[in-house]
Amino acid sequence: MATIKEGSKAPAFELLDQDEKTLSSAELDGKAYVLWFYPKADTPG
Repeated sequence: MATIKEGSKAPAFELLDQDEKTLSSAELDGKAYVLWFYPKADTPG
């Protein structure tokens, strides 16, 4: 599992939005956005 340090750039990604459309980090290049990370359910931490 990779560790991302606070303040570092996020790795390239693709994900589905609320309309099931693919969104990539390349599409967001130059725009401000927030990625929210949280622990997997039922795990310590």
